[in-house]
Amino acid sequence: MAKITGLVIFQLGSKQYKADVGDLIQVELLHADVGDSIDISDVLMLKADNKVWVGDPFIDGAQVKADIDSHGKQKKLIVFKYKNKTRYRKKQGHRQNYTALRIKEIVIPE
Repeated sequence: MAKITGLVIFQLGSKQYKADVGDLIQVELLHADVGDSIDISDVLMLKADNKVWVGDPFIDGAQVKADIDSHGKQKKLIVFKYKNKTRYRKKQGHRQNYTALRIKEIVIPE
């Protein structure tokens, strides 16, 4: 198992994220405590030292290790529905919960 620095694309939940070692990214809410460490094994693509690994669909043995930095809510998104000539107006706000992950290391099999 070798530790590398480089670009990685991984899947967490139903979404895909692009990151590098040291990046702070916002992902969907994870039910874990701040300071916990998680291992993500659903790595789709990896690029380091002019070498590229592409999974089918995932790279066997590759992992992304990250720490949970914080939890929070994103900026408020205003949803406004309007139909003319019928006096229909509906204003609604939404704030999505997120977890901030700090990428510690990327591990690939030798």
